[in-house]
Amino acid sequence: MSDSRSYMAVKDKVERNWYIVDATDKPLGRVASQVAKILMGKNKPIYTPHVDCGDFVIIINADKAKLTGNKRQRTNIHRYTGYIGGLRTVTLGEMMDKKPVQLMERVVKGMLPKTRLKYFSKLKVYAGPEHPHGAQQPVAIEV
Repeated sequence: MSDSRSYMAVKDKVERNWYIVDATDKPLGRVASQVAKILMGKNKPIYTPHVDCGDFVIIINADKAKLTGNKRQRTNIHRYTGYIGGLRTVTLGEMMDKKPVQLMERVVKGMLPKTRLKYFSKLKVYAGPEHPHGAQQPVAIEV
């Protein structure tokens, strides 16, 4: 029998990179699913489920992401204020026009596991092409 061991990543030794994703003319869900994989670190060979080994991701041009099919008019987003009769409903198209950053964050957050590893804190979303993270020298990737 061989003495093979599985690799377990250690939090202090994980190298984190910064990536930038341009969402212009790309489907919203496709961008979100690829970004969620990068945030969790599933694109790395050292992926370990109980260790945060993901990278930082900056999404620019979130307002130019596309919604395919009839989702713009037919898909509704519900939120509850906590008061009686406080169910607020808005279509995906309305939210895309008014708050594209919150929509992108909401879609990516829904694709991340609900654990204590805080993957969502490594996501930065901006509506336009400008971002304040130039000092981190993010690498542009295509999704």
